[in-house]
Amino acid sequence: CGRGPGGCRGGRTDMALRCAASLAAGRQPRGPRREGTMRWSSAAKPSAVKINEKASREKILTLESMNPQVKAVEYAVRGPIVLKAGEIEKELRKGIKKPFTEVIKANIGDAHAMGQRPITFLRQVVALCTYPNLLDSPSFPEDAKKRARRILQGCGGNSLGSYTASQGINCIREDVASYIERRDGGVPADPDNIYLTTGASDGISAILKILISGDGKSRTGVMIPIPQYPLYSAAISELDAIQVNYYLDEENCWALNVNELRRALNEAKAYCNPKVLCIINPGNPTGQVQSRKCIEDVIHFAWEEKLFLLADEVYQDNVYSEGCQFHSFKKILYEMGPEYYNNVELASFHSTSKGYMGECGYRGGYMEVINLHPEIKGQLVKLLSVRLCPPVSGQAAMDIVVNPPVPGEESYAQFIKEKESVLNNLAKKAKLTEDMFNKIPGVHCNPLQGAMYAFPRIFIPSKAIEEAKAHKMAPDMFYCMKLLEETGICVVPGSGFGQREGTYHFRMTILPPVEKLKILLEKVKDFHIKFLEKYA
Repeated sequence: CGRGPGGCRGGRTDMALRCAASLAAGRQPRGPRREGTMRWSSAAKPSAVKINEKASREKILTLESMNPQVKAVEYAVRGPIVLKAGEIEKELRKGIKKPFTEVIKANIGDAHAMGQRPITFLRQVVALCTYPNLLDSPSFPEDAKKRARRILQGCGGNSLGSYTASQGINCIREDVASYIERRDGGVPADPDNIYLTTGASDGISAILKILISGDGKSRTGVMIPIPQYPLYSAAISELDAIQVNYYLDEENCWALNVNELRRALNEAKAYCNPKVLCIINPGNPTGQVQSRKCIEDVIHFAWEEKLFLLADEVYQDNVYSEGCQFHSFKKILYEMGPEYYNNVELASFHSTSKGYMGECGYRGGYMEVINLHPEIKGQLVKLLSVRLCPPVSGQAAMDIVVNPPVPGEESYAQFIKEKESVLNNLAKKAKLTEDMFNKIPGVHCNPLQGAMYAFPRIFIPSKAIEEAKAHKMAPDMFYCMKLLEETGICVVPGSGFGQREGTYHFRMTILPPVEKLKILLEKVKDFHIKFLEKYA
């Protein structure tokens, strides 16, 4: 009968069937076999074979044999508290009674999951790029079609399904450069310094990967703010670099103090080679917006100490407080003069995930890297080429962020209305959250100047701290777990972001709709008061 899928010829198939039947009947199979071996055929039905579980050999990959750097990685935003929230959701679906009817996931800045509507124009352009037949539809505006055609012309075969250059589609990088020039009041931007990325996270990880080197005391140290976004500590652990903490000043609205930078740097020189300084502006999880003077001081410090600057600016559209304004590090660096602008190495990051767009799932982003050594530029492109290219639909989404409708185009009025609605709503929710938290005994919340989170400080009584230790939990993890189990509200403990010893916080997004946010905050208030009564 020819060679079958199990490698049998002719009568061997009958033999395999007889073998399977014998096994099903509990008898040892008969027939020719090599000594010490059993020849199995795919013709045998799986149900006819009894698996001896005790005979399975030891796994190659175990917790002991796995990469220790991966095991050291922690990412609190999707950590144990979120896994517990998922378990509770499953229980609710099964009809298991809880003191609440739904889990509110306030742990992550996922705008659309919280009910924010997409920006119409962005979705129109991506739809046109995804299904070009729609270019003939009268349902789509001409300004959207114009952008879609331009993006498709930059794709191989005029298809979003083709690979692109590793740095990204050229015309989109040109649009990013034009956007940066407009944003920064004419400061020049070179498309060749633009790299499209899979969200900002991809760019940050790539730059850190190329920066880290050395052994022992010469191992690269990476300075990060505390509290920080856990991407940084996770990437540092994965790359086996040295984390160097500098603390933001909670008593001064989470301000960055250069004296604290200097303290952290000088202490770190004893055990590593600090050469990277990471800044998050506006802050995550802390929501502060840095002043121009602060940025100038940081740039001077980086220039003086020969540090490579990473400026995480994904919340640049999210500024709410009066008197606060976003200043890009690139712009301030340029305005400080050629001594700084021609020498300080700077990588800046932006994303489609935050701002007014909230398009987390497209994984669109870019980084601009300036003053990079020409030979390192080639190495960076080589590194990025290993992942071929960022998602092309994400590149298209990023293009609309940097190349939106302008006055005079037919989509402008709707676009600006939607954009302002989102940002005004976020500003309202930022103030609401701050005010309501500060009315709760034992809770203090600094002003939410920007971004999309609150990071309130919470008082945890000593009795609760002792109970947390008994459960082998950080006190704020214990608090957040109790909050989840009693109210269904999922927030992230401050210990996952870092905090000064003896202080406790949690991070909560302000993204839920206003009425739902009010209910959430009232539930937190009621829980906290009961928590204090129980443990005080």
